[in-house]
Amino acid sequence: MQKLAAADLMPLEQYARERPAFRARVLKHKSERQLAVGPNATWCFEDRLTVQYQVQEMLRAERIFEAEGIAAELAAYNPLIPDGQNWKVTLLLEYDAPERPAALARLKGVEDRCWVQVAGHARVYAVADEDLERENAEKTSAVHFLRFELGTAMVASLKGGAALAAGIDHEHYRHAVDPLPAAPRRALLADLA
Repeated sequence: MQKLAAADLMPLEQYARERPAFRARVLKHKSERQLAVGPNATWCFEDRLTVQYQVQEMLRAERIFEAEGIAAELAAYNPLIPDGQNWKVTLLLEYDAPERPAALARLKGVEDRCWVQVAGHARVYAVADEDLERENAEKTSAVHFLRFELGTAMVASLKGGAALAAGIDHEHYRHAVDPLPAAPRRALLADLA
């Protein structure tokens, strides 16, 4: 999947005009790329469109219009676009305020226990938080960035109709989705070369 360039982005004035329609399109697109893994974890599978939306929103919120600032946002978010042999995921751990600190303390290391599995192949565990450490001695973060690298045989199996499962096998959070529903599976297949 091609990375974003400054020419792919709308100038702030154009984005202000087109934002409602663009936002509606992206939210529909994102809804087909989200997966609830148990009651407190949501996986958001990123792609070029979801990343473009995030960059446009950052430029809008920060009022960034200089070339250097735009380049910095692209450098920060382009790594979230899959490259045809992997999936990139934003993992959200969602707990209400009173229980959040204790839950995040219990879930240290959860980002390394997230997996996907193509039927007939071994589980693939996430490579987590390549950009920066999101865990400290007391707790994990509520947001992590994951990458799942798939082998050529796995991609071929998926394209041939093999089932796909996903899950988390942390000692304090064990949940799986097996098999993935049709909509996210279709969206993820489209990400593969």
